[in-house]
Amino acid sequence: MSESRRRSLQLPHTGSPDRPGGKRPRRLTRWRLFWTGLLYLSLGTAMLVGLMQLPERLDAFLLLSTSIAKLIGGLQGVVVGLLELLAVALVVLVALLALVLLVGGIVRLVRCLLPRPRRPRVS
Repeated sequence: MSESRRRSLQLPHTGSPDRPGGKRPRRLTRWRLFWTGLLYLSLGTAMLVGLMQLPERLDAFLLLSTSIAKLIGGLQGVVVGLLELLAVALVVLVALLALVLLVGGIVRLVRCLLPRPRRPRVS
């Protein structure tokens, strides 16, 4: 690659030599820092108060045991569904094997009943 080609591929350099990029980082003002801090503090406090009131509104152990029972029931349903699917696949395989045996038996019976072609005698 020639030197002129390399120069044309470089990005233009905008900024002072001491700070690449040319932009000063934006400083947050004290008021903005104050309001964001106050917002985070109030949101965290509200979330903690809501979590503390949660046991009063619902029984946590009942919720946990119900969700575990539903999970086990769902897994049981999945296992039963898979077993039924495997049973159907097994029935289909047995039916296919029976058809193959029937066709093979018919072909052998037909070949048995047809007269054999005579071979020419070699003298």
